[in-house]
This record gives sequence, structure tokens and C-alpha cells, in this order.
Amino acid sequence: MQELTHYIDGAHVKGTSGRFADVFNPATGEVQAKVPLASKDEMDKAVQIAAKAQPAWAAVNPQRRARVMMKFVDLLNRDMDKLAEALSREHGKTLPDAAGDVQRGLEVVEYCIGAPQLLKGDFTDSAGPGIDMYSMKQALGVTAGITPFNFPAMIPMWMFAPAIVCGNAFILKPSERDPSVPLMLAELMEEAGLPKGILQVVNGDKEAVDAILEHDVIQSVGFVGSTPIAEYIYGKGCSHGKRVQCFGGAKNHMIIMPDADMTQAADALVGAGYGAAGERCMAISVAVAVGDDTADRLLEKLVPKVEALKVGPYTSGNDVDYGPVVTAAAKANIERLVQTGIDQGAKLAVDGRGFKLQGYEDGFFVGPHLFDNVTTDMDIYKTEIFGPVLSTVRAENYEDALKIAMDHEYGNGTAIFTRDGDTARDFANRINIGMVGINVPIPVPLAYHTFGGWKKSMFGDLNQHGPDAFKFYTRTKTVTSRWPSGLKEGGEFSIPVME
Repeated sequence: MQELTHYIDGAHVKGTSGRFADVFNPATGEVQAKVPLASKDEMDKAVQIAAKAQPAWAAVNPQRRARVMMKFVDLLNRDMDKLAEALSREHGKTLPDAAGDVQRGLEVVEYCIGAPQLLKGDFTDSAGPGIDMYSMKQALGVTAGITPFNFPAMIPMWMFAPAIVCGNAFILKPSERDPSVPLMLAELMEEAGLPKGILQVVNGDKEAVDAILEHDVIQSVGFVGSTPIAEYIYGKGCSHGKRVQCFGGAKNHMIIMPDADMTQAADALVGAGYGAAGERCMAISVAVAVGDDTADRLLEKLVPKVEALKVGPYTSGNDVDYGPVVTAAAKANIERLVQTGIDQGAKLAVDGRGFKLQGYEDGFFVGPHLFDNVTTDMDIYKTEIFGPVLSTVRAENYEDALKIAMDHEYGNGTAIFTRDGDTARDFANRINIGMVGINVPIPVPLAYHTFGGWKKSMFGDLNQHGPDAFKFYTRTKTVTSRWPSGLKEGGEFSIPVME
């Protein structure tokens, strides 16, 4: 059995804590590797190495740092198939979905190539008599990221690429469920020309997370995961004086208006609700149909599409729509919530219970489920299921549908399907959710915009990637400068007035 490593100071390093976690093949249920879980001392060693390497990296000019990102993009494209296969093997998602995971991370790296422009400060000539004023954006120092299992390539790159191109060192603590791709990314970054010690991968569990949050050298922490853990990391990180951004849970609603193209809406719901087995923070898990007639017409289109979904291992290539969920525990939780929905009175329009795949009976596969007549007091509505389960809620009118989405505690993403521009514009303006799609079911912004939800989906002041990333990973220093020709004799006892 393979024993994975940490990646510290430019080398694969065996764990010394004596603690390991199992890494499963979700399709077979078999343990395929063991990953070491770092101790506080192991984390401290990586941080000290990063702190020693970071000043020299920050002194490299932004254009040369950007060239490392340019080379990294080339290497990602070269190894795309290799990365996707490793990702699918540990996560379970299909190869096209895994390649998309890498691609969306790559796009943020491409954006970071613009660092020389994005890191420019401001300058004011003659702000006062003989006085010039200018600002500089400077690196924080050592930064860290704690990333989830569902996007083991994309989200690490969303964090470490902008952090590193800004001149910081970065400690990555990936999910222990699928750690191989983050280790591969660290290798590629150094092949691209990154100095040793600037990007390090330290695998671990809560002990490693707490070591990051409590370490006085680490200046900032990014996190993506569930809301309870996001709240914990945000609170503890802030209490230790760190800059923190945490992205939590989601319950994304798609509102279907009576004038929507029902075939288009049904196709969108199948892709957004069941792709990657629903293990996406931007998955649509609630369809809000406006009016019973709309709901009936939607379900008439939707039911056969959901029933026709093909579930299987990633090795089946393009012949499957989605693969297994990541662990046996995740499967059990999904099945428990499905039963809760039945017990609480929802109608199971498509029943995926008891799904078994011949030859993969021990895999973590979950059949597609579709509920109708779901109400907002049911557990399947309130809870982020993170599985192939779509709930249909029937709203009386547009205002009722809008209120349903706005009243939920999560505010990550949402969508509306309609042919009416006035309704779409009103929805985009009024909805209290961070990312909005208009006839777009998964409104993930491109790399040059920012990604982030509202309410209990996000804790912190700045979003991921785009311009916000360069604000998060830098500090602004403002310099007021006057040279001897502009100086007057005598001391100054007050703040100069810029007349």
C-alpha cells in the first residue's frame, strides 16, 4: 500500500507523528493509500522554512514572479490528463469533471500572470508644498490555506497562486481524503521555477489546522468547507491576529418562472444538481417552481432525465454522468437525509435508494434522487446534503419564490430561469445572495471577477480570486515624502496641512 508524504523544503518528507488517515478508492471502497497527519512540530518546521525563504522571494520583481506562473500554466496543460486521473482515483468524480477542476484552477493562475499590473500602487505628485505621496502593496509573509476534498486542484490554486505571486510563502493543508493532486501541484510549481520553501504541502487533521491558526508567524488563513468549521476557523484565526477568509456551506436555489423554457431548465437542473454527485458548493439542490402548472411541466421534463442518469466509476470514461461520493460516511449521511425527507412528507419522484453497481458493490455510489412537494421546514430543504439529491419546492408566485431563497441561512449561489428581462433584473438586484445566474445554473465567476457568497456561506471581508485576492494577500503602505529643498527651518508640532 502506498504511503503518501508531506512536501517540505522542496522534497517529499515522510510523516513523523505516527498518525495516518486512509485514502479510499471511492469506486471500490478499498483503501489505496495512507496519508500522514502532521503534528504541531511538523507544521512548525514547515512554517520556519517558509519564513526563511519568503523575504528573498518577495524581493524578486513581480514580472519575474509572474513568469513562474506562466511556466506553471504550461506544465498544468502538459500534465492535465495525469492530474485528472489522479484526482478521479481519489475523489471519484468523472475524468471530464476532474479535468474541469484543474482547468478552473489554471484560469486563476493565468489571471495571476497580470501581477505586475495588479500590484501597482498609487502616486500623487505635489500633494503638498514639496510633498509627494505614494502607496505600495507589500506581501504579508507566510500565508496558509485549508482546502476541501471536493475540488482538490481548483481551490488550492485559487489560494496559493495569488498568494505566491504577491510575494508570500504558502503552507497548504489539503483534505486528507484526496491529497495526491496538491502534492503534484507543489512539484509542478517548483519545476516552473519557484524556490524551495515557498509552497509547502503539510497533510493533517484538526491538529494541523489548530497549529496553523495558533502559529504567530502565519499572517493569513484561507478556508473552504462546511459552515460550522468555517465559523470555528474564522473565530480562532481572528483571535490570533490573522487575516482570515472562510467559505462555508450552501443551499443553492434555482427559480423557474412560468415563461421559462422547460427543456432548458430541466437540462440545467440535471447538470447543476447531479454533476460531480452533487458534491459542489455551487450545486443547485433546490428547484423553486413558480405555480403548480410550472412545477408539473418541469417535472414532466425532469423525471425522465434524472431516471436516465448513468452512475459509475471514472474508468468508464464518458459513459457515466457522475461517480461515487467520497466516503462511506458521506453515502450514509445522504441516505439518512433521503429517508428523513420521505418521513417528513416529501414525495420521492425519482427513487435512487438501494443503488448497486455490478462489480462495485462496495463502492460509495448513490443513485439519483428527486423530491417534489418539499417544504421549507423539512430537513432535506434546510440542510446541505452534498449528494445527488434535488428538491422541488412549489411557490405560489414570484414574490413567494424570492422570499424562499432569501430567507435561507445560506447565500452562496442562485439562479433564475425566465424569458422576461424585467423579472431577471429585479431578481439580480434584490436577491441577498453573492453569486447570481440568469439562465445560467452554476454561476461561478471567471477568474478576473471574484467568488464569494453572503450570509452563512462566507466569513470575512474579501472574496476569492480576482482583484480581491490581491487585496487579501498584500498590505498597503502609504509613504509621504519631502526632500530637503522643500523643508523649512524650525520644528513641526502638528500634522502638515496639504495646501
